[in-house]
Amino acid sequence: MQVKDGEVWAEDTGGDGVPVVLLHPGIADSRCWEPVLPELVGRHRVIRYDARGFGHSPSPTASYSLAEDLRAVLDHFGVERAVLVGTSMGGVTAVSGALNEPSRVAGLVLLVPGVTGYPDLEDPELTAQVAELATAGDMGGLLALALETWAAAGTPPDDRAAEWLRAAIPAWFTTYGHQTEDPPAFPRLGELAMPCALLLGEKDTARTVRCNEDMAAAIPDCHLVRLPDCDHLPTLRAPEVVRDLVLEMSAKL
Repeated sequence: MQVKDGEVWAEDTGGDGVPVVLLHPGIADSRCWEPVLPELVGRHRVIRYDARGFGHSPSPTASYSLAEDLRAVLDHFGVERAVLVGTSMGGVTAVSGALNEPSRVAGLVLLVPGVTGYPDLEDPELTAQVAELATAGDMGGLLALALETWAAAGTPPDDRAAEWLRAAIPAWFTTYGHQTEDPPAFPRLGELAMPCALLLGEKDTARTVRCNEDMAAAIPDCHLVRLPDCDHLPTLRAPEVVRDLVLEMSAKL
């Protein structure tokens, strides 16, 4: 489907009721939803799409905003109101989208999310390591670093996590210089009036854990779920918990 100055791949299962929109992380594409998709599709209209440069979506050639692309997807499928389920980068998009158009968001399920405007979320040392490995063309090194950083709960060879990461890594570079950050959302989290659940993985990076704790404290009546054996890939590590959070959120509407 067409978005402003670009294109994204999107899938809509169809059906009645409030749709569930799935937003993938920056370390995987929309395939990350496969462990939870069958049971969700059996009960709800589900929409998922690949952000520009990820999965089936072409790499961007112009500047774009993740939140604006979300709006374009909702408009394309005629969605007036939806439950947004976002993990990591997808959580950033979900929060920004909810602040931009609160009337269109019936509920939020945030899985190990980031958020714009949060201080000290980015890790300069990690960014430097990624840049060094990328400059050297060391894809194996990038994959090993990614697994160590974001897939700490896995057991080597952790094939599925490696598959997702390997496919996502090129997008880190093809989107660079094109993706524009949406306005700071962290200072506005208190404005979120819709039901919200936030899943935190205790084997995630320390920066993400702190961010998630602070987000849950700032969002009114946020339901915080802490998983001791989960890293930055909750749909892989705890698909049943993710599924139940989505179904519980939908049942409230």
